[in-house]
Amino acid sequence: MSGCACESGCSLDARRSRQRATLRAVLTINGLMFFVIAGAALYGGSTALLADSLDNLGDAFTYALSLYAVSRGARVKARVALVKGVLILLAALVVAGQVVHRLMVPGVPMFEIMGVFSLLGLAANGLCLYLLWRHRHEDVNMSSVWECSRNDIFSNLAVFAAAGGVWLTGSGWPDLVVALALVWLLTRSALRVIGAARAELRVRPGAEG
Repeated sequence: MSGCACESGCSLDARRSRQRATLRAVLTINGLMFFVIAGAALYGGSTALLADSLDNLGDAFTYALSLYAVSRGARVKARVALVKGVLILLAALVVAGQVVHRLMVPGVPMFEIMGVFSLLGLAANGLCLYLLWRHRHEDVNMSSVWECSRNDIFSNLAVFAAAGGVWLTGSGWPDLVVALALVWLLTRSALRVIGAARAELRVRPGAEG
């Protein structure tokens, strides 16, 4: 019996160790990509690319919180997931505010910058998605991380499509349309993560394990 307990504990420790290693890697990638893409967005005047960079920043915070929660109990993980959902929602609100600003102060972003850096982001986020794939069903903490990473792929593809739209039309409207689509995507994801976290907290109203 003690052998089974030891085997179970060792297996859990090994899984937590793998989760920590993965989270450290994706945290580093997203932290670096935030600075790179935010700089490109400001230089190129792209709201959609700025939304993409804020998504990277939100993910960096998300991965840091997830790293904290790896060895905690299920209730703590649910609370952390709830915070992550709120962070995603805040990112959506920031992008929505930037869209309003662009409507008041129109401009045409640099489609070359949008295209190149959306593909760079796609490569980085594809690597993150690959690293997180095996953890996506392990617990509410890692599943919420997976949710964030999957959104990033859609964001990068949308920004690349917006770059093509700006090039074809010579206007900033495709950039704003994609930015609004990303607001919807971020809001939808935030509500899903928050809903899952609240459900987990209802199931475990008092236990910390």
